[in-house]
Amino acid sequence: MPDAITHQQRKRIPEWLRLKLPSSSAFTRTRSLLEELDLHTVCESAKCPNHWECWSKGTATFMIAGDRCTRACGFCSVNTAKPLPLKGEEPERVAEATFRMRLGHVVITSVARDDLADGGAGHFCATIEAVRRRNPGIVIEVLVPDFLDKNDSLRRVLDAKPEIFNHNLETVRRLTPTVRSRALYDRSLTVLRKAKERSGGAVYTKSGLMLGLGETEAELLEAMADLRLAKCDILTLGQYLQPSLCQLPVAKYVMPAKFDEFGAKAREMGFRHVASGPMVRSSYHADEFQLRPEA
Repeated sequence: MPDAITHQQRKRIPEWLRLKLPSSSAFTRTRSLLEELDLHTVCESAKCPNHWECWSKGTATFMIAGDRCTRACGFCSVNTAKPLPLKGEEPERVAEATFRMRLGHVVITSVARDDLADGGAGHFCATIEAVRRRNPGIVIEVLVPDFLDKNDSLRRVLDAKPEIFNHNLETVRRLTPTVRSRALYDRSLTVLRKAKERSGGAVYTKSGLMLGLGETEAELLEAMADLRLAKCDILTLGQYLQPSLCQLPVAKYVMPAKFDEFGAKAREMGFRHVASGPMVRSSYHADEFQLRPEA
């Protein structure tokens, strides 16, 4: 974990990243529902800057398997601590929330659970199945940890047949040891490739990169090319924002025009869908990707 830095060391947030907090009764309804069902969201735990907007639109990204992570990534504000036992009724509570929120597309993620033999894959499977029983026709996107590249864990999740399998590369090869605790750049690429191949191409694969951590443009383009070689279909590019003084500082704020440029290059590389912009996050506006048959 990086040492805490002073306020004087923080870069001033540019105007294009300053958000207006929406005032909406839907925000309160979403928060109340999540509290009633005792559910965690990455929106709150990771201090996502978009959570006001998303909750005001009646959407949220559910974070299963607790709110204590076994890893301590340099960019992430999710609490690192010894996890609590899994809650067997959580899948049904997630399913109930998706039903009452009338979601047509749901994103389900989790903390890293390296303490479990399957990394939490069985819990993902149970949640996917519960959500689909309660909501026939819903599009299910899972945003998973790397499961330490355990084949049985990957198989369990894929056998539950999510429509979208998301695993974030997060950053370029050189910065991975600093940014991602215990993660390996090539292991993440392998997980994405295996998901595509072992599903027989039935699942769309997705990944995301954060900009502004100190990567060069050449390194970013290399990471994008590596994702395409791993048969990744969908790419998100967003600006890294320091959640608190305990996380890595922002090295650079990338101009919106550069995000447009990188998005165009990603499309040229062959990604089927690209979301690129300062406020883009892995699950932000995830439902804008329209499922369609492979060309």
